[in-house]
Amino acid sequence: MAHPFVTGFDLDAFVARVLAEDLGEGGDVTSSATIPADARLSAVMASRDEVVVAGLPLAAMFFRALDPEVEIEQSLEDGEMAGPGTVLMRLSGNARKMLAAERSALNSLQHLTGIATMTRAYVRAIEGTGCILLDTRKTVPGLRALAKYATRMGGAQNHRMRLDDGVLIKDNHVAVAGGVELAVRAARQAGVGLQIQVEVDRLDQIEPALQAGADRLLLDNMPPPVLRHAVEMVAGRVPTEASGGVRLDTIRAIAETGVTYVSVGRITQSAPAADIGLDYA
Repeated sequence: MAHPFVTGFDLDAFVARVLAEDLGEGGDVTSSATIPADARLSAVMASRDEVVVAGLPLAAMFFRALDPEVEIEQSLEDGEMAGPGTVLMRLSGNARKMLAAERSALNSLQHLTGIATMTRAYVRAIEGTGCILLDTRKTVPGLRALAKYATRMGGAQNHRMRLDDGVLIKDNHVAVAGGVELAVRAARQAGVGLQIQVEVDRLDQIEPALQAGADRLLLDNMPPPVLRHAVEMVAGRVPTEASGGVRLDTIRAIAETGVTYVSVGRITQSAPAADIGLDYA
C-alpha cells in the first residue's frame, strides 16, 4: 500500500514489525486482564512541549492496524508548530486495541517529532543568510526514510538517501585514490551520470578538485575564516557545502561565510524524543 507522506519505505511492514516487537506472542496481557473486551476508550494525544510535529499519519496507522474501526481526528498537519498542551489527535475505539498500540504509536511520533523540532531550530538559526540546511546519512539503521521525512518537516533539504544517489568522494576515497584530483578524474571517467561532490579539508585542494571536474565541494571541518576564504576561491563556480561538527551555536557563523549549504548530522543522530502523551478523555 502506497502512503504519500513518505516514499521508498514499506510503512505497512514497519508498523507490523514494531507492533510484533511490542506485543510478543501473548499480546497486551495487562489490558486483557483488566479491561472488558468490548470496552471503549476516547483519548487525546497532546504535546507537552513546543514542537514541530512529524509522524501523525504514521501514529494513526498503528491504531488502525489493531482496530480498523477506530475513529481518528487529526488536529494538525505534519510540519506545523504545536505549543504545550496542543491536541494533536483525538481517538475513539476499542480500549484494549488502542492501549496495545499506544506505545508503538507514541515512540514513532516522539522520535520523528524530535527530529523535526531540532531541525527547525537549526533552520531558524540561519534564517536570512541564504544558506540551506541539509541532513546526512547519520540515521538510526533501518529508519532513514522516516528520519529524512522528519527533517523535511522541520525545513531542511535531504542530502543523499543512499550511496547510489550521488558520488561523494570523502577523505578515505581520496587517500586510496592517491589525491583529490586523481579521485575526481576517476569518478568523471567512470561515467556514472551522477553529480560528483568531493570533500576537501585544505584550501590547496580546491583548485585541483575543480580543474578535475568536481560539481560540488564539501568543505570539511573548516573554521569560518577559512570557509570564507574557500568560498571566495570557488567564486560561484560550483555549490559549496560546509560540514563537520556543526552545532546550533556555531551554524550561524558558518552560514554567514557564504556557503551554499551546511549539513548537520546531529538533527538525525542526536535529536531528543519529543514529549507527547496519550490521555483518557
